[in-house]
Amino acid sequence: MNRDDAGAMFTQSWFRTAASAGARAGTDDDEGGASMKTGLWYLPRRGSGVMAAMLLLVAAHPALAQAQAEAAPPAAERRVAITFDDLPYVHASARGEAGGARVAADANRAIVAALKRQRVPATGFVTEQHVRALGDAGPALLREWNQGLLELGNHGARHADSNGLDIDGIGREVIDGEATIRPMVEAAGRKLRFFRFPYNHVGDTVEKRQAAEALLARHGYRLAAATIDTSDYVFDQAYERALKGADDWMRRRIEEAYLAHSRTQIAYYATLDRTVLGYEPPAILLLHLNRLNAATMDRLLRLIRQQDYRFVSLDEAQSDPAYRESPRIATKYGPMWGYRWAKERQVKVDGSKEQEPPEWVARYAEGK
Repeated sequence: MNRDDAGAMFTQSWFRTAASAGARAGTDDDEGGASMKTGLWYLPRRGSGVMAAMLLLVAAHPALAQAQAEAAPPAAERRVAITFDDLPYVHASARGEAGGARVAADANRAIVAALKRQRVPATGFVTEQHVRALGDAGPALLREWNQGLLELGNHGARHADSNGLDIDGIGREVIDGEATIRPMVEAAGRKLRFFRFPYNHVGDTVEKRQAAEALLARHGYRLAAATIDTSDYVFDQAYERALKGADDWMRRRIEEAYLAHSRTQIAYYATLDRTVLGYEPPAILLLHLNRLNAATMDRLLRLIRQQDYRFVSLDEAQSDPAYRESPRIATKYGPMWGYRWAKERQVKVDGSKEQEPPEWVARYAEGK
């Protein structure tokens, strides 16, 4: 793994556990929260006499049925933006087959082809050190992401953890991260619009987070959010091991487990956001440029469509008011935005309901 290694996996898991503990204890601990008072509309059960009477009344009075249909609010449209971190390739390396230019090119080609085939907008966040590791092939791969419905974003120069940087260090990561992509984007008549912090560490203090967002704004950026985490980096580590061992049976098994887990996570985070906000804002899916996603991208996109999502750009997704809120809290961890919104609103959530990748995947990834 390159981006979200075991440390990042631990912090996300820790946040879920802490959120769960705070919920069970009813406290307002680090990542817990106070309970939320909600109002719920209840309908009688379908089989009850009251429900039957209601249905007969509506059937006998077409005008009433029409009035009810006109008065009912339209079902909210589900939207999702697709994003990829660690372009041009998560395992980019000047040496080794698994991280070389040919493998990186094949992975990019497959993912870009799937996105274009299904007409899906996507934003690819570039880590400058990965570009340099691939030599001349690095910039060439990025050009495919700088046209049509695809867009480039900044993921920093060295994939540095902002928790260990002061604001000047963060500024250097932002500026140095533009070395390849800013000239490329501007030459195409486009703008760099989004920066995503590695590990989603957006500021471990309120002061740092606010200073970082102000710094990004001065450079023309908005902070890129993320609301759905599929833990693809865990599955990818296992997938790379299966590829290295030429284990086709295990490779296919990991692909299916990854898609099943993705379906579960999409549903979980939709429920989380709805619980916290009272509605589903446009979702933002966080993925990585790796061979696992290259092999499964067409299937993953179809799976998402089957959940009644429409694909939108990151810019459209983050036009929702929920993403424009000024931060009032900070965390040294990198949870998805639903957990952050819960903390901001002091909404108690049970993070233990979120599923981790299957244990066998994690064990296989670790060589056990």
